[in-house]
Amino acid sequence: MSGPMSLEPGGAEQDTLALRLARPRRPRRRRPSWALDDAALAIRLPRRGPDEESVTALAVELADRVGPAVHPYEVAALLEAEGLSAEVIRDRYGHPDLFSLATALYERVPRTFPEPPAAPDPWRPDTVRCLLRGVLFALPALAHLLTAPLWDVDRHAPVLIVAGIVSWAWGQALGHRAHLRLVAGRREAARTLLAGAPAGAAVATGLAVLPAGGGAAIWAAGAQSLYLAAAGVLLVLARERLLLASLSPLVAGAAVLPWWDPGAPARVALPALALLATLAAAGWVLRAGLAAPGAPGGTRPRLGSSVPYGLFGLAAAVLVVLEGRRHPYAVIALTVSMGPAEWLLYRFRGWSVAALRVSATPRGFLLRSAGNLALCLTAYLLPLLLPALLTDSDPAALLLLAAALWTALLLQAFGVAWPPAVLCLLAAGAAAAVLRLDLPPGPAVLPLACGTAAACLAGCAVRLLGRPSPHA
Repeated sequence: MSGPMSLEPGGAEQDTLALRLARPRRPRRRRPSWALDDAALAIRLPRRGPDEESVTALAVELADRVGPAVHPYEVAALLEAEGLSAEVIRDRYGHPDLFSLATALYERVPRTFPEPPAAPDPWRPDTVRCLLRGVLFALPALAHLLTAPLWDVDRHAPVLIVAGIVSWAWGQALGHRAHLRLVAGRREAARTLLAGAPAGAAVATGLAVLPAGGGAAIWAAGAQSLYLAAAGVLLVLARERLLLASLSPLVAGAAVLPWWDPGAPARVALPALALLATLAAAGWVLRAGLAAPGAPGGTRPRLGSSVPYGLFGLAAAVLVVLEGRRHPYAVIALTVSMGPAEWLLYRFRGWSVAALRVSATPRGFLLRSAGNLALCLTAYLLPLLLPALLTDSDPAALLLLAAALWTALLLQAFGVAWPPAVLCLLAAGAAAAVLRLDLPPGPAVLPLACGTAAACLAGCAVRLLGRPSPHA
């Protein structure tokens, strides 16, 4: 500095002092508001604080998007996305920066957490396909209706029963393995079916020779085994409509029986034609599957993983045969009901996913799962009550058998294989031994065994499927 600065006001240093003093000593004359320039506005606006009305209007405008925020930083990101600049925040809303305005909005708007939109049901069943499968399970019985006058059914029934039980058990195991291979690709599943289906038919026919002792019964058992093997291929690969078309000669022949006897040649030719059509359809589907591109690498599933499914098929076949010996028409109703049973399996899985979304505690989900299980069992068993009454069957035996089979299939759908296999095998073995040896309680053993198995399977289902992990 070139010299001392005077501290008296009024000198040349007045401008500098005016900038440093918080309050001027003498009041200055205010200019009219219309004479204020932009620079004065920029200096004075921050001093009067936030513009509450503008901030409130912005909060109302953005309430639906500010409400779900869990931190003011989310509101800040929203304001940036809206394109609010620093100048607009200062000039229009009176806040020094973006985060100050975001905090004000966050405090003004109450917290709201709307429910996410309902997701599509991943387990929505194909109703037509499920009903068609139930019909297809029962249609082969028309072949026995057509050919019944040509041979002694009572004499040769054990041959067909043995072949049918073996085919059922083999088909359950093969179907499980084919579905596992289907994950890798249609070619792998087709190769599995091509190797397993003929082998199953040969095993079933070979075991049927033991009670047959030769004769036409062997041909009938062989034809039955070949059909079950070919039909299993079409069902596993979801070609139900093709199987229905293959059975059309059988349906046409059975439809005219009440009015016209087609004669012995037609009674043999129509089932044979249906068998040949089914074999041709299975071969065509397998050929198309083998032509599909192969999956890269991968490990084959263990053969042992399909064993419990085969054992369950064996036990289920024995239980159905024991019921069919006393009430054959009730077994037909049970066979047709397998289609709705499959539909209910999908429904249970869909309802379990929905329960998982709305349950807040494990106990709440357990209660909902138990309710879903009771609802599905009721919806499955009630329609079977009417056929049981109309055919003079034992309703308890039919309903308890159906409950055991459906609950076992439910557990298998979630990959729980051994408990259903063991419980159904115990029930089938006990019922078969009592009826074979004519021990007490006699025919009452079947509903007793099926009821015990159904109760144990239901408890197992509630315990295992009442947890969130199997449905996640």
